[in-house]
Amino acid sequence: MSEATNHLKLAFLGTGSMNGAILRGILGAGHDPKNITATLRSDNRAAQLRELGINVLIGNEDPEANKKATAAADIVFLGVKPVGITALCDEISSALNESTVVVSVAAAITLRTMQEHLPAGQPVVRSMPNTPLMVGAGVVGLSAGEAVSDQQIERVTELFSGSGDVHVIDESQQNALSAISGSGPAYGFYLAEAMANAGIAMGLDEKLATDLARATVAGAGKMLADPEANPAQMRRAVTSPKGTTEQAILTFDEQGIPAIIEAGAKAAAARAAALSDELS
Repeated sequence: MSEATNHLKLAFLGTGSMNGAILRGILGAGHDPKNITATLRSDNRAAQLRELGINVLIGNEDPEANKKATAAADIVFLGVKPVGITALCDEISSALNESTVVVSVAAAITLRTMQEHLPAGQPVVRSMPNTPLMVGAGVVGLSAGEAVSDQQIERVTELFSGSGDVHVIDESQQNALSAISGSGPAYGFYLAEAMANAGIAMGLDEKLATDLARATVAGAGKMLADPEANPAQMRRAVTSPKGTTEQAILTFDEQGIPAIIEAGAKAAAARAAALSDELS
């Protein structure tokens, strides 16, 4: 992590599973915990965070906790559920410095929605992280509002890079990214589940079938982790002509699995758009 980024004051408003994963990635990349403040509703996890050197403010003890954390921050991560984002923006609005970058980690909340509840010209970034962020292997899509400078989006990108691959995209692409990487981990789990059920149908013990499917999908994922990996080339490399794998792939194509996956992804993107409308 660059020296300039390491000195940034960060505030995490809410440290649930996703904001917590981002926080762990930032700490793992070497950010000074003394420059981080986290707010919690109660003190259930306060001791654990304080042991890491993070300043913790408890909302139940101090109604001004979110404002205090915000006032001292260069970048604020909003880690509450989507339905609570606008209320949180309203709450912290008066405490924001004009140069503080507000980053939403909530799905379906648009830049426009946040900007309507923050001071005019406030730098705002919309993020779409996925759950493998929790194990340092995530994918994050970032979209910057009009007031965000190149340097600011570079700093936010660097902070997220501690937990996975980061892609800066136009907001118009967020729903498509969500359909592929946001919902995508569930597709991988679904595939492993289907493979295990196929093994059971062919007479394998349930635990054995599940172990085989889990380890196989996880192993393939590790191979794909190489930035130079090409899924199509890798699939062809293990598909020998007239072999067993070829028969499986041909059957998948005949059954229309590629079209089914495309249809599912489009349905996910459409639902993401609908949720944005509902929450705006």
